[in-house]
Amino acid sequence: MILVTGATGFLGAELVFQLLQVETKIKCTKRENSKIPEKLIPFAQKIEWVNANILDLSDLTYAFKNITKVYHCAALVSFETDLKQKMLAVNVDGTANVVNLCIENNVEKLVHVSSIAAIGEAKGDELITEKDFWEGFENHDGYAVSKYRGEMEVWRGINEGLNAVIVNPSVIIGEDAGKEGSGAIFETVRNGFKYYTQGGTGFVDVKDVAKTMILLMNSDIVNERFILNSENISYKDLFAKTAKTFGLPIPEKEAKPWMLNIAWRLTSLKNWLTKSKGGLNKVTADNASKMSAYSNQKIKLALNYKFTPLQESITKIANSLKSA
Repeated sequence: MILVTGATGFLGAELVFQLLQVETKIKCTKRENSKIPEKLIPFAQKIEWVNANILDLSDLTYAFKNITKVYHCAALVSFETDLKQKMLAVNVDGTANVVNLCIENNVEKLVHVSSIAAIGEAKGDELITEKDFWEGFENHDGYAVSKYRGEMEVWRGINEGLNAVIVNPSVIIGEDAGKEGSGAIFETVRNGFKYYTQGGTGFVDVKDVAKTMILLMNSDIVNERFILNSENISYKDLFAKTAKTFGLPIPEKEAKPWMLNIAWRLTSLKNWLTKSKGGLNKVTADNASKMSAYSNQKIKLALNYKFTPLQESITKIANSLKSA
C-alpha cells in the first residue's frame, strides 16, 4: 500500500488526487485538526486517513503498517524567523522519523519533497543545477536550513540501504492554492498592486510536481535528486503576465532594494507594537531582489517530460480567483 504524508496540503492533496485515478486504496497522514481538502472528499472510500504528528513515532509506526511505497510531502513552510526551531523539528526530525520507518519496514521506495532552497547557487549567469551544492548555514534562512538538513536525512537513509528519490520543486503554483501561499502572489496583483522588484525565480505547476513524483516512484530511478521547474521568470515579467491575464494595468513602479529594506523594518516595528505577525520581513525582502534561475534538463531527460507552460498555469489561476 502507498503512504502519503502531508496529504491535506496543497501538493499532497494534488498528489493523492492523481494517485487515486489508478489506485484502489491508499493511506494518508494528516494532523488531527487538519481539514480534508474538498477535492479528496469524493474519494473517502479509497483513503485511509491516519491522524499522525510527524514527530510522534507511535503515530507514524501505525501509519507505516503494510506500507510498500512512501511519498513524504509533510513539511512546515514559513519565512518567519520565530518559527525556525519548529521548522527544524518538522522538516528535519520529522523526515528522520519517516526515513527510519522506511528502513525498518523495508519500504520499496521513498519519494521525498525537498525544495530549491536546499540547492546551491550557480557561478555567474549559469542556470542552477542539481550539482550546485548548498553551503554556508549562516547565509540561509531557517526554512532553507531545515530543508537542506531534511535532505541530509534522506541521503543518510540511502547510505543505509533505502531506495529514495529527492525532488526539489521551484515555487509551486496552481489553481487550488486560492489566496494562500503562492496564490497570494496572484491575488496581490489582482488587487491592483503597482510595484515590481528586481528579482525572479522558477515556477512549476503543482500538477507537474505530483505527476513527476508518481513517474519517478514507478521508474527504476533511485538515489537521485531532481529540480522540478517549468520556467524561470523575473517578478517584473510575472506581474506583467498576471496583470494582463486579469485585464489590469501592468505594474510599472520598481520597488528598489533600499525601499524594501525600509519596508521590512517598518513592518517588523509594527508587528512588535501590535503583537502581530506576517507581512514583509528581511528574508522575503532579500528574496524579492534576488534573481535565481534553475535548470530542468535532468528531469526532462530522465522522464522525457514536458512541463505546463507558465502562462497556461497563470490563466487557470486567474480564472479560479475570479470565480472564487
